Amino acid sequence: MLRFVKEYMTEPTTPAGMILEKIYSEGSSYWKTMRRLNALRVFRSSAARVPAYGDFLRAAGVDPAAVKTMADLGKVPPVGKNNYLRAYPFERLCANGSLSEHSTVFTSTSGSTGDSFYFPRDSAIDLRSSVYHEMFLKNSRTPPNGSTLVVVCFGMGVWIGGIITYQAFKMIAERNYRLAIITPGVNKGEIFEALKSVAPRYDQVVLCGYPPFMKDIVDEAPLHGVDWKKFKVKMIFAAEAFSEDFRDHIAARVGIRDVYRETMNIYGSADLGTMAEETPVCILIRRLALSNATLYKKIFKEAARLPTLAQFHPGFINFECDNRKVYCTSDSVLPLVRYEIGDNGGVMDFDEVEKIFAEEGMDLENEVKKAGLADSLCKFPFIYIYERTDLSTKFYGAIVYPEHVRGGLLKAELEEYITGKFTMSVKHDGNMDEYLEINVELKPGANGSEKLAQDVSKCVFESLTAKSAEYKNNANMFSAKVRPKIIFWPHEHPEHFRPGAKQKWVKK
Repeated sequence: MLRFVKEYMTEPTTPAGMILEKIYSEGSSYWKTMRRLNALRVFRSSAARVPAYGDFLRAAGVDPAAVKTMADLGKVPPVGKNNYLRAYPFERLCANGSLSEHSTVFTSTSGSTGDSFYFPRDSAIDLRSSVYHEMFLKNSRTPPNGSTLVVVCFGMGVWIGGIITYQAFKMIAERNYRLAIITPGVNKGEIFEALKSVAPRYDQVVLCGYPPFMKDIVDEAPLHGVDWKKFKVKMIFAAEAFSEDFRDHIAARVGIRDVYRETMNIYGSADLGTMAEETPVCILIRRLALSNATLYKKIFKEAARLPTLAQFHPGFINFECDNRKVYCTSDSVLPLVRYEIGDNGGVMDFDEVEKIFAEEGMDLENEVKKAGLADSLCKFPFIYIYERTDLSTKFYGAIVYPEHVRGGLLKAELEEYITGKFTMSVKHDGNMDEYLEINVELKPGANGSEKLAQDVSKCVFESLTAKSAEYKNNANMFSAKVRPKIIFWPHEHPEHFRPGAKQKWVKK
């Protein structure tokens, strides 16, 4: 096993076919072993080859030779943007203390929590992404010798979604699939034109984009002469969680008949690329948990809102969760060990989930067979992800932080009317369109007029676009759709502003 892991991780030389074959043939214990071996391998390699990490460990009093087990690794201090990435010169964060010896593509974070950070990646990250995307093609029964058009509707700028999706499918096409790729990004006009002029020439169309944006495309396309009945559509989403009602809404609009196989949500980041994917069994587990409250609580524990559930390849990345915080360990141009990525969630091996089902009198593999999904079953470990309850929310793929909203509410022209306290949440209207709702506390005796609501919305919008590159990009593309909806509440109203209680800036 150890010999195989060493050979397996010599990416990108490891053939993708070898990786994919193992995915569907190995059991839970195999992947558990790989989790342990690969996490320790990345730690030892980083300690020896990454100058910044070696210095970080010395400063923390950690002897790398003493870290021999996963329990030992769990005691190693985590790294993050402030205590590690921004604390060392960029080159010292890279393997061998050099950036120039790597062939890299740079991806930027949004700058939502400070200055943007630029993550370098090489072809190994692209290969891993291509494996996850090829899993989707296999699970959705997309024939390699059929004709498929991939429409990449993620932003194509310095953010990761568009470029890595293009690279993943390009690699797949160079291996064994007849794929055509078009990259209109978030330009709606170009997307509609591609659907009218190019898509009819192909057997199936794979649409890739942020969930709320893809809903816009699905809903608006018929107004631009696109007839969804003419296509066999499959959908790949990323960047945020969504409900099963949302999935059903999208599927009904475009004629998707098998939501388990023909839709997928990706868990990814600028930091490490495509990290995990929603497989058919993940969707099945979510749906079964929604109909069984006890099962839901046992699987998702603290998550009140249905989280994204995904499976990850332990040869590519390892996840840990400690007190809900998610830590990841993965090799790259800029290796990261026990990296606090800023998400909340939980991690379970496949056999742990099987045990939970058994406690409820259910056989997970039998449920998979009953759903007709047996050929898509892989026994990777699971990770579930949910947004931090009181720290941020996601809107059209952009992270919205309370401090950015607060900056808009503290404008001098608003001081006479509002206290500056608020709660925010992302909601959906009757047509399943996403909107950002901000509940604002009025000062004693103040009245919330329509004019004041417009002024507050304008100030918050300006603050968000000034402080978040992702939000600004969305504003340039979608304009009015991303303007916040303001609702006023009387001073100290118990619904959102109960006196004496800690203010909850974000509500789910």
